[in-house]
Amino acid sequence: MNDRISITMLEDGIADVRMTRVDKMNALDATQWAALVDAIDTLNATPGLRVVVLSGEGRAFCAGLDLSSLQSERDPGASSAGGTLSDRTRGISNNAQYAAWGWRELPVPVIAAVHGVAFGAGSQIMAAADIRIVHPDTRIAIMEMKWGLVPDVAGMPLWRGQVADDVLREMIYTNREFNGVEAKEMGFATHVSENPHAQAMELARVIANKNPHAMRGAKRLCNMLATATDAELLQAESDEQVLVIRTPNQMEAVMAEMQKRKPNFAE
Repeated sequence: MNDRISITMLEDGIADVRMTRVDKMNALDATQWAALVDAIDTLNATPGLRVVVLSGEGRAFCAGLDLSSLQSERDPGASSAGGTLSDRTRGISNNAQYAAWGWRELPVPVIAAVHGVAFGAGSQIMAAADIRIVHPDTRIAIMEMKWGLVPDVAGMPLWRGQVADDVLREMIYTNREFNGVEAKEMGFATHVSENPHAQAMELARVIANKNPHAMRGAKRLCNMLATATDAELLQAESDEQVLVIRTPNQMEAVMAEMQKRKPNFAE
Protein backbone atom coordinates (compact mmCIF):
# COMPACT_ATOMS: atom_id res chain seq x y z
CA MET A 1 0.00 0.00 0.00
CA ASN A 2 2.80 2.44 0.99
CA ASP A 3 6.10 2.35 2.89
CA ARG A 4 4.29 2.34 6.27
CA ILE A 5 1.47 -0.19 5.80
CA SER A 6 1.17 -3.20 3.52
CA ILE A 7 -2.12 -4.88 2.60
CA THR A 8 -2.00 -8.28 0.93
CA MET A 9 -5.29 -9.85 -0.12
CA LEU A 10 -5.22 -13.62 0.27
CA GLU A 11 -7.63 -16.38 -0.70
CA ASP A 12 -11.18 -16.26 0.72
CA GLY A 13 -11.14 -12.52 1.40
CA ILE A 14 -8.43 -12.55 4.07
CA ALA A 15 -6.46 -9.29 4.32
CA ASP A 16 -2.93 -9.60 5.73
CA VAL A 17 -2.24 -6.07 7.01
CA ARG A 18 1.19 -5.18 8.39
CA MET A 19 2.73 -2.06 9.86
CA THR A 20 6.08 -1.73 8.11
CA ARG A 21 7.98 1.10 9.82
CA VAL A 22 10.54 -1.47 10.87
CA ASP A 23 13.37 0.96 11.72
CA LYS A 24 11.19 2.65 14.38
CA MET A 25 9.42 -0.48 15.67
CA ASN A 26 6.26 0.85 14.00
CA ALA A 27 6.16 3.88 16.29
CA LEU A 28 3.51 6.47 15.45
CA ASP A 29 4.36 9.82 13.93
CA ALA A 30 1.98 11.87 11.77
CA THR A 31 2.75 9.79 8.68
CA GLN A 32 2.15 6.51 10.52
CA TRP A 33 -1.15 7.77 11.99
CA ALA A 34 -2.26 8.71 8.47
CA ALA A 35 -1.16 5.36 7.04
CA LEU A 36 -3.28 3.47 9.58
CA VAL A 37 -6.32 5.60 8.81
CA ASP A 38 -5.77 5.18 5.07
CA ALA A 39 -5.48 1.41 5.52
CA ILE A 40 -8.81 1.30 7.34
CA ASP A 41 -10.44 3.39 4.61
CA THR A 42 -8.97 1.10 1.94
CA LEU A 43 -10.25 -2.02 3.68
CA ASN A 44 -13.71 -0.49 4.09
CA ALA A 45 -13.82 -0.08 0.32
CA THR A 46 -12.42 -3.54 -0.50
CA PRO A 47 -15.01 -5.84 -2.11
CA GLY A 48 -15.12 -9.39 -0.83
CA LEU A 49 -13.33 -8.62 2.44
CA ARG A 50 -14.13 -11.22 5.11
CA VAL A 51 -11.47 -10.99 7.82
CA VAL A 52 -8.37 -8.94 8.63
CA VAL A 53 -5.12 -10.04 10.30
CA LEU A 54 -3.24 -7.02 11.69
CA SER A 55 0.43 -7.29 12.69
CA GLY A 56 3.73 -5.44 12.74
CA GLU A 57 6.86 -6.36 10.81
CA GLY A 58 10.29 -6.38 12.40
CA ARG A 59 10.87 -6.47 16.14
CA ALA A 60 7.52 -5.09 17.30
CA PHE A 61 3.80 -4.81 16.81
CA CYS A 62 3.83 -1.09 17.66
CA ALA A 63 6.07 0.83 20.06
CA GLY A 64 3.49 3.57 20.55
CA LEU A 65 3.98 7.27 20.06
CA ASP A 66 7.17 8.37 18.33
CA LEU A 67 8.34 10.76 21.04
CA SER A 68 10.13 12.97 18.53
CA SER A 69 6.68 13.86 17.15
CA LEU A 70 5.85 15.53 20.48
CA GLN A 71 8.52 18.10 19.69
CA SER A 72 7.64 18.63 16.03
CA GLU A 73 3.84 18.26 16.08
CA ARG A 74 1.50 20.21 18.33
CA ASP A 75 -1.17 17.52 18.32
CA PRO A 76 0.33 14.24 17.04
CA GLY A 77 -2.33 12.29 15.23
CA ALA A 78 -4.72 15.21 14.82
CA SER A 79 -6.33 15.87 11.47
CA SER A 80 -3.97 17.06 8.76
CA ALA A 81 -6.71 19.54 7.84
CA GLY A 82 -5.81 21.56 10.91
CA GLY A 83 -8.07 20.00 13.52
CA THR A 84 -7.14 19.44 17.16
CA LEU A 85 -7.47 16.32 19.28
CA SER A 86 -10.77 17.66 20.65
CA ASP A 87 -12.31 17.89 17.17
CA ARG A 88 -14.39 14.91 16.01
CA THR A 89 -12.89 14.49 12.55
CA ARG A 90 -13.84 10.81 12.01
CA GLY A 91 -17.40 10.28 13.19
CA ILE A 92 -17.30 9.93 16.97
CA SER A 93 -13.48 10.00 17.06
CA ASN A 94 -10.53 12.14 16.04
CA ASN A 95 -7.91 10.90 13.56
CA ALA A 96 -5.64 9.49 16.26
CA GLN A 97 -8.48 7.58 17.90
CA TYR A 98 -9.67 6.33 14.52
CA ALA A 99 -6.28 4.67 13.95
CA ALA A 100 -7.49 2.26 16.65
CA TRP A 101 -11.29 2.69 16.73
CA GLY A 102 -11.51 2.25 12.97
CA TRP A 103 -10.56 -1.43 13.27
CA ARG A 104 -13.55 -1.90 15.56
CA GLU A 105 -15.77 -0.10 13.04
CA LEU A 106 -14.64 -2.31 10.14
CA PRO A 107 -17.62 -4.54 9.34
CA VAL A 108 -15.54 -7.74 9.42
CA PRO A 109 -13.61 -9.44 12.25
CA VAL A 110 -10.08 -8.19 12.91
CA ILE A 111 -7.43 -10.43 14.49
CA ALA A 112 -4.30 -8.81 15.94
CA ALA A 113 -1.10 -10.88 15.90
CA VAL A 114 1.15 -9.22 18.45
CA HIS A 115 4.85 -9.69 19.22
CA GLY A 116 7.81 -7.69 20.50
CA VAL A 117 6.25 -4.63 22.10
CA ALA A 118 2.80 -3.02 22.22
CA PHE A 119 3.25 0.20 24.15
CA GLY A 120 0.88 3.12 24.63
CA ALA A 121 -1.03 3.71 21.42
CA GLY A 122 0.18 0.30 20.24
CA SER A 123 -1.63 -1.37 23.13
CA GLN A 124 -4.79 0.54 22.15
CA ILE A 125 -4.56 -0.47 18.49
CA MET A 126 -4.17 -4.04 19.71
CA ALA A 127 -7.29 -3.58 21.88
CA ALA A 128 -9.35 -2.60 18.83
CA ALA A 129 -9.08 -6.08 17.34
CA ASP A 130 -11.94 -8.51 17.85
CA ILE A 131 -9.41 -11.21 18.81
CA ARG A 132 -5.87 -10.62 20.09
CA ILE A 133 -3.17 -13.31 19.82
CA VAL A 134 0.10 -12.43 21.54
CA HIS A 135 3.52 -13.98 21.90
CA PRO A 136 4.23 -14.88 25.56
CA ASP A 137 7.28 -12.61 25.65
CA THR A 138 5.49 -9.56 24.22
CA ARG A 139 6.11 -6.45 26.32
CA ILE A 140 2.89 -4.49 26.82
CA ALA A 141 2.20 -1.30 28.73
CA ILE A 142 -0.35 1.49 28.83
CA MET A 143 2.61 3.82 28.71
CA GLU A 144 1.08 7.30 28.61
CA MET A 145 1.39 8.11 32.32
CA LYS A 146 5.16 7.65 32.08
CA TRP A 147 5.23 10.73 29.85
CA GLY A 148 2.68 12.71 31.85
CA LEU A 149 -0.15 11.88 29.45
CA VAL A 150 -3.44 9.98 29.56
CA PRO A 151 -4.46 7.14 27.20
CA ASP A 152 -6.40 8.78 24.36
CA VAL A 153 -6.28 6.46 21.34
CA ALA A 154 -9.70 4.87 21.95
CA GLY A 155 -8.36 2.60 24.68
CA MET A 156 -10.98 3.54 27.25
CA PRO A 157 -14.10 2.38 25.35
CA LEU A 158 -12.20 -0.67 24.07
CA TRP A 159 -10.66 -1.91 27.32
CA ARG A 160 -13.88 -1.58 29.34
CA GLY A 161 -15.24 -4.69 27.66
CA GLN A 162 -12.00 -6.64 28.10
CA VAL A 163 -10.38 -5.88 31.46
CA ALA A 164 -11.69 -5.61 35.02
CA ASP A 165 -12.09 -1.99 36.12
CA ASP A 166 -9.60 -2.15 39.01
CA VAL A 167 -6.99 -3.97 36.92
CA LEU A 168 -7.30 -1.40 34.14
CA ARG A 169 -6.94 1.48 36.60
CA GLU A 170 -3.75 0.00 38.04
CA MET A 171 -2.21 -0.53 34.62
CA ILE A 172 -3.06 3.05 33.59
CA TYR A 173 -1.98 4.70 36.84
CA THR A 174 1.35 2.87 37.10
CA ASN A 175 2.20 2.30 33.38
CA ARG A 176 3.53 -1.07 34.57
CA GLU A 177 4.91 -3.31 31.86
CA PHE A 178 3.48 -6.82 31.56
CA ASN A 179 4.05 -9.76 29.22
CA GLY A 180 1.80 -11.75 26.93
CA VAL A 181 1.01 -14.41 29.52
CA GLU A 182 -0.10 -11.74 32.00
CA ALA A 183 -2.05 -10.01 29.23
CA LYS A 184 -4.08 -13.18 28.71
CA GLU A 185 -4.70 -13.53 32.45
CA MET A 186 -5.88 -9.91 32.76
CA GLY A 187 -8.02 -9.86 29.62
CA PHE A 188 -5.86 -7.73 27.34
CA ALA A 189 -5.18 -10.78 25.13
CA THR A 190 -7.38 -13.60 23.86
CA HIS A 191 -4.71 -16.25 23.22
CA VAL A 192 -0.98 -16.69 23.82
CA SER A 193 1.03 -18.28 21.02
CA GLU A 194 4.66 -18.87 20.12
CA ASN A 195 3.70 -17.93 16.55
CA PRO A 196 0.91 -15.33 16.77
CA HIS A 197 0.75 -14.59 13.04
CA ALA A 198 0.45 -18.25 12.04
CA GLN A 199 -2.29 -18.85 14.61
CA ALA A 200 -4.07 -15.66 13.52
CA MET A 201 -4.02 -16.84 9.91
CA GLU A 202 -5.35 -20.25 10.91
CA LEU A 203 -8.23 -18.60 12.75
CA ALA A 204 -8.79 -16.17 9.86
CA ARG A 205 -9.28 -19.10 7.47
CA VAL A 206 -11.98 -20.53 9.76
CA ILE A 207 -13.79 -17.18 9.93
CA ALA A 208 -13.45 -16.58 6.19
CA ASN A 209 -15.40 -19.76 5.47
CA LYS A 210 -18.50 -18.73 7.41
CA ASN A 211 -21.51 -16.92 5.96
CA PRO A 212 -20.07 -13.41 5.42
CA HIS A 213 -23.44 -11.72 5.93
CA ALA A 214 -24.01 -13.54 9.23
CA MET A 215 -20.43 -12.72 10.28
CA ARG A 216 -20.99 -9.00 9.71
CA GLY A 217 -24.24 -9.18 11.66
CA ALA A 218 -22.50 -10.98 14.50
CA LYS A 219 -19.85 -8.25 14.67
CA ARG A 220 -22.55 -5.58 14.79
CA LEU A 221 -24.15 -7.42 17.71
CA CYS A 222 -20.83 -7.81 19.52
CA ASN A 223 -20.09 -4.11 19.07
CA MET A 224 -23.32 -3.31 20.94
CA LEU A 225 -22.45 -5.32 24.03
CA ALA A 226 -20.76 -2.55 25.99
CA THR A 227 -23.47 0.08 25.60
CA ALA A 228 -26.82 -1.43 24.59
CA THR A 229 -29.61 -2.28 27.00
CA ASP A 230 -30.95 -5.81 27.27
CA ALA A 231 -34.01 -4.76 25.30
CA GLU A 232 -31.88 -3.21 22.55
CA LEU A 233 -29.75 -6.34 22.29
CA LEU A 234 -32.77 -8.64 22.15
CA GLN A 235 -34.28 -6.53 19.37
CA ALA A 236 -30.97 -6.40 17.51
CA GLU A 237 -30.64 -10.20 17.68
CA SER A 238 -34.01 -10.57 16.01
CA ASP A 239 -33.33 -7.87 13.42
CA GLU A 240 -29.98 -9.38 12.43
CA GLN A 241 -31.46 -12.88 12.18
CA VAL A 242 -34.22 -11.65 9.85
CA LEU A 243 -31.50 -10.37 7.50
CA VAL A 244 -29.84 -13.79 7.11
CA ILE A 245 -32.32 -16.57 7.82
CA ARG A 246 -33.42 -18.53 4.72
CA THR A 247 -31.18 -16.47 2.46
CA PRO A 248 -29.05 -18.24 -0.17
CA ASN A 249 -25.91 -17.85 1.93
CA GLN A 250 -27.59 -19.28 5.01
CA MET A 251 -28.87 -22.25 3.02
CA GLU A 252 -25.40 -22.70 1.51
CA ALA A 253 -23.92 -22.83 5.03
CA VAL A 254 -26.35 -25.63 5.90
CA MET A 255 -25.69 -27.59 2.71
CA ALA A 256 -21.92 -27.25 2.93
CA GLU A 257 -21.99 -28.49 6.52
CA MET A 258 -24.19 -31.46 5.65
CA GLN A 259 -22.12 -32.36 2.59
CA LYS A 260 -18.80 -31.87 4.40
CA ARG A 261 -17.43 -29.47 1.78
CA LYS A 262 -16.12 -25.93 1.56
CA PRO A 263 -18.98 -23.43 1.22
CA ASN A 264 -19.34 -21.18 -1.81
CA PHE A 265 -20.87 -17.93 -0.54
CA ALA A 266 -22.12 -14.95 -2.51
CA GLU A 267 -20.76 -11.57 -1.40
